[in-house]
Amino acid sequence: MKINILKAAVVAVGVSIATVSCSDDFVETKFYQDVEQAPLTSLTEVQSFVRGMYTSMRAPSYYGRDYGLFAEIRSDEMYSNGAAGYYNTVNNYSMTSADAYARDTYRQIYTAVAKANILIGTDPNGIKGTVDEKEAVKYHIGQAYAMRAFFFFDLLKLYGQKYSGGTLGIVTPLKYDPKAMQARGTIAENEAQIESDFNAGLAMMEANSSSFGEGPSGSVDVTINAVKALMSRYYLYKGDYAKVRTLVNDIVASNEFNVIPASSYVSSWKFPQQNNSVFELAVGVAGSNSTDSWGYMFNYNGYSNTVMSEDLFAEYAPNDVRKNASMIQFDEEYYLNGKYPNLEGTDNIKIVRYEEVILNGVEAELNGGSAAKALQYYNMILVNRGLPAAGTVTMADLKLERAKELVGEGLRLWDLLRWGDPVPRPSGASTSPLLTSFPIPRVETDIAGTLVKPNPGYDN
Repeated sequence: MKINILKAAVVAVGVSIATVSCSDDFVETKFYQDVEQAPLTSLTEVQSFVRGMYTSMRAPSYYGRDYGLFAEIRSDEMYSNGAAGYYNTVNNYSMTSADAYARDTYRQIYTAVAKANILIGTDPNGIKGTVDEKEAVKYHIGQAYAMRAFFFFDLLKLYGQKYSGGTLGIVTPLKYDPKAMQARGTIAENEAQIESDFNAGLAMMEANSSSFGEGPSGSVDVTINAVKALMSRYYLYKGDYAKVRTLVNDIVASNEFNVIPASSYVSSWKFPQQNNSVFELAVGVAGSNSTDSWGYMFNYNGYSNTVMSEDLFAEYAPNDVRKNASMIQFDEEYYLNGKYPNLEGTDNIKIVRYEEVILNGVEAELNGGSAAKALQYYNMILVNRGLPAAGTVTMADLKLERAKELVGEGLRLWDLLRWGDPVPRPSGASTSPLLTSFPIPRVETDIAGTLVKPNPGYDN
């Protein structure tokens, strides 16, 4: 890989401070183009680059819209109806190596990786400031390790060959070097790197959280519990249920979060930093993607592009608050109006909610753990959605409940693939398993001297 694919990205001699106001408006961090990166020398600069990672994440081509919708469109719970011309190539498995969705998301995630690598390459001893400030820098470097693991994980799911029959993964640059050439690693090598980064990040954050008193709090920053939640998602993907159980137990025992009750379910999507939010991206007016936002694709009054399947809609009980509060039927289609309901695109973007963590725990307990604890976790969801508690829970129950609770949140395709369950394709779409992986963009594979091999089944 030659990192000059990241022309929009990364660095600066001058860096403006990104802040979050009390209204959660997010001031864009300025990352100047084509300037060789100078070492970060202050806590302020380090914090600005942390905010810069979050800014990259909330772009429309990443978590601001596209990445989560890729996993919904290609699933059994939602689909793209082609409205406004969005996602046709993704939905129909007709992408080419020049496809804008594949190219832009690839570029955006590697931009976030580059920012993480600048933070990871920072020498805490070179920071001008107090001992506490240097410890805080180490904490932020830990955040960067954890987020790099998460970025690599997202890249691996989308562009790696795990579910398309191959062994290649992704490029994993471990330092910021715009001139570097690097080949794709194997899936096994990638997974080892992701695990190493998660563990390194968590250890650094835990060792240096004292510089913040009791440690940073607030779901718009990557906290220790947020890292554990993201790790539980990763280990669920790997099928390492023992590690998922440990991580979920730790998060539950912290007593920091709650499954949002039925009475607050609607408002939990309208207002930022609710007590079920483990990690979310601050947006507000300044950071809004407006009509390029995730919610604008769902909402009937927006582009109404990504709609719920009739089969899933029929699974909700009449008194389920999720059905009554957040879904509407119009012209024989079912719209998820209640998640990201603000058409101005100012809603914070939920990266991981406590409900997902609890459902991760259900699945992990059903696979080698405690049936009683699995049921306890399962009922935490049911009773807070206005439903009666269950007496038993099975994997089939868990799979359906994940669909009902997490619909529209960008997880379903990966759930189906890791379970080995059928993934529907629209009539007329290619049935080739090779096309499960996105194409490696031509702008990457056409670079002179590139070491990056394309994914088979495409035109590069």
